Amino acid sequence: MAEAHQAVGFRSSLTSDGAEVELSAPVLQEIYLSGLRSWKRHLSRFGNDFLTGVFPASPLSWLFLFSTIQLSWFLQLDPSLGLMEKIKELLPDWGIRHHGLQGVLAAALFASCLWGALIFTLHVALRLLLSYHGWLLEPQGAMSSPTKTWMALVRIFSGRHPMLFSYQRSLPRQPVPSVQDTLRKYLESVQPVLSDEDFNRTMVLAQEFLRLQASLLQWYLWLKSWWASNYVSDWWEEFVYLRSRNPLMVNSNYYMMAARAGNAVHALLLYRHRLNRQEIPPTLLMGMRPLCSAQYEKIFNTTRVPGVQKDYIHHLHDSQHVAVFHRGRFFLVGTHSPNGLLSPRALEQQFQRILEDSSPACPHEEHLAALTAAPRGMWAEVRRSLKTQAAEALEAVEGAAFFVSLDSEPAGLTKEDPAASLDAYAHLLLAGRGHDRWFDKSFTLIVFSNGKLGLSVEHSWADCPISGHMWEFTLATECFQLGYSADGHCKGHPDPMLPWPRRLQWDLPDQIHPSISLALRGAKALSENIDCHVLPFSHFGKSFIRRCHLSSDSFIQITLQLAHFRDRGQFCLTYESAMTRLFLEGRTETVRSCTREACSFVRAMEDKEKTDPQCLTLFREAVDKHQALLKAAMSGQGADRHLFALYIVSRFLHLQSPFLAQVYSEQWQLSTSQIPVQQMHLFDVHNYPDYVSSGGGFGPADDHGYGVSYIFMGNDMITFHISSKKSSTKTDSHRLGQHIEDALLDVASLFQTGQHLKRRFRRTGEKDLRHKYGSLSSQTWGSKATMTSSDF
Repeated sequence: MAEAHQAVGFRSSLTSDGAEVELSAPVLQEIYLSGLRSWKRHLSRFGNDFLTGVFPASPLSWLFLFSTIQLSWFLQLDPSLGLMEKIKELLPDWGIRHHGLQGVLAAALFASCLWGALIFTLHVALRLLLSYHGWLLEPQGAMSSPTKTWMALVRIFSGRHPMLFSYQRSLPRQPVPSVQDTLRKYLESVQPVLSDEDFNRTMVLAQEFLRLQASLLQWYLWLKSWWASNYVSDWWEEFVYLRSRNPLMVNSNYYMMAARAGNAVHALLLYRHRLNRQEIPPTLLMGMRPLCSAQYEKIFNTTRVPGVQKDYIHHLHDSQHVAVFHRGRFFLVGTHSPNGLLSPRALEQQFQRILEDSSPACPHEEHLAALTAAPRGMWAEVRRSLKTQAAEALEAVEGAAFFVSLDSEPAGLTKEDPAASLDAYAHLLLAGRGHDRWFDKSFTLIVFSNGKLGLSVEHSWADCPISGHMWEFTLATECFQLGYSADGHCKGHPDPMLPWPRRLQWDLPDQIHPSISLALRGAKALSENIDCHVLPFSHFGKSFIRRCHLSSDSFIQITLQLAHFRDRGQFCLTYESAMTRLFLEGRTETVRSCTREACSFVRAMEDKEKTDPQCLTLFREAVDKHQALLKAAMSGQGADRHLFALYIVSRFLHLQSPFLAQVYSEQWQLSTSQIPVQQMHLFDVHNYPDYVSSGGGFGPADDHGYGVSYIFMGNDMITFHISSKKSSTKTDSHRLGQHIEDALLDVASLFQTGQHLKRRFRRTGEKDLRHKYGSLSSQTWGSKATMTSSDF
């Protein structure tokens, strides 16, 4: 999502102080610390490991094995081949009366050793099986005999009913690609956007890097890949996110849309409860290949704490309250009673009490949260000057399960001006008013006065599919499990004995008032500079693309190349985020979608002499190339994370590399991401379109670029979220949206099954916004559109 902006700007976070160190000691120390952090994480998960580390076996299997050994011993058979007798000899001599107990203890020890050896063997076998990626690289719809054999073996060794973290010990580590392959892929990716002269210069720099420096840097990465859990992910989190001194707002947060507020908090807490008990099943590709679940650990009770040079992520094991912001005031709302989690009706009662509280905000309290949208160094300095009362209030906010913002204004789709209201809704979720979101929290639940809601998510702790998984569960639970009573309230009964929400008091020292004012001005300027546009495309969706026998993601990516070329008249580096969670603690890799094949297709589409069959052939070639890049990225063979890690090592070693410096001087003028729908079993999008999220968006990675995210809503609709900066004279989100719509119809018309779409579009003209937004008005915001503040 928003990672492209951070990936571009991370070089500025590597100050000379952080790199001017002796030759190899710092990088060896950093590699050592990376491994140490990995082992600490393993130790902190000891409780989970005790429950899940024996998977695919179970504790009952130990009892079965022990009973079998005891029965064999009783029948005067020795399955241990004399080992139990040797174990008995090593045990203390307790006399003849305890000779039987000595035998039982020896059998238990032998059973435990045998059981552990079997589990270890299963883990090794499963890890070896999961290291196979041939299934991912095969053509769509085809499956070779080795892959069929692999699938059968994975099913045998995977066990049944896995918990969320059951597969963590069996996931392979992310491999370090060869430098030669990485440089080849990089040069191939930049050739379409460079002149011949610039490309030849880049190729010379790459060859020089390969000859002089690459082997040394690669050795350090190889060493780290063996010592730490992942050779790149912890550095990605630190240098791309936590060392960035830029404001989090727009730069490191993204938003998600939905509707209805009544039960959202309770549903989120139910998700946390299931998460803590590992009752959320792990995500499986093809129903059998597990993805890493490590990022789920920090969804709740997590805050990004600012530092002068570097932020750090503070995560609590548990939290029994949420922090609530309303009309410039902060409240602490308890989420549990002695009987457990508060009911939805009780939480509604607490929110209603806040809405009815008429006390004014304290001086500067109203705009205090603007500091979380300020440059990180400023916010870190302000924190140091907070007195006792303010520090305690800050601790309560940062220790909350999550942050809730009760906006006093309505938002969402309106019949009077659907396009403008939708864009304004997206803008409010991404940036707000600059002072009504706590951007440091892992996520902020934003509830508007008319019942519409959304999320603002901080990016450093996890990637979009994690928060998206939580959001899907929340919407489905709120709609189908919790529901509402006939009068619009949450089901159940209020609890008059509950203590009132506690108002947090901020005794802010005078010296920080100028900092708050400065932060507010900066946040408003940043917010006002962002242009957001939401494009609901309803002419066709995933079902049409499938009938064309193409990948839906690749279809959109190549179409975006056509739309962007029509918008800017040139090609540019394009960033698409792909997940690497096939590996332990994997996060993302970059797919560079602007390929030679894509450019050839775009030129053909703009050449009036080219026929539709010729364009269609080039389009299929571009889609196939994109699919190959995507699969390579997912299997750990992408170029960008490897280049990033090589660059970090070079900085630790204080080696100057003109090639790596050029790589990280590039600008991503088109940053893209697909928001996946991961839990189709939770709701049927065809029968219940009212309860589907319309996705979300993020800010552009470049001052003269675009940020584009998209989500397939069911089979017949695609929603695009487009952002750009108003200060740029080269970009316009609405203009790009129109080009995307035209490009989709032009590409669809290349297929015989899609030719009627363009004819119908030209006939109707698409001027009637009711056609464009009619289905989205229910799909995105639901049937609770008339909810008022009393329905919280």
